[in-house]
Amino acid sequence: MGKASILAEFWEFLRVRKKFWLLPIVIVLVLLGALLVLTQGSAVAPFIYTLF
Repeated sequence: MGKASILAEFWEFLRVRKKFWLLPIVIVLVLLGALLVLTQGSAVAPFIYTLF
C-alpha cells in the first residue's frame, strides 16, 4: 500500500461521488505545502512567508 493506492482511492471517491470540484482545492493545497517545504531552508523563505 503506497502513495499510488491513496491517489487511486481518492480518484475513485471523486468519480463515484461526483465531487470533481474538490480536485482544484486539493491541488492548490498540495502545491502550497510543497512550496513551503521546499523553500523552508533557502534564502527565499522570508519572502514566501510574507505572502501569508
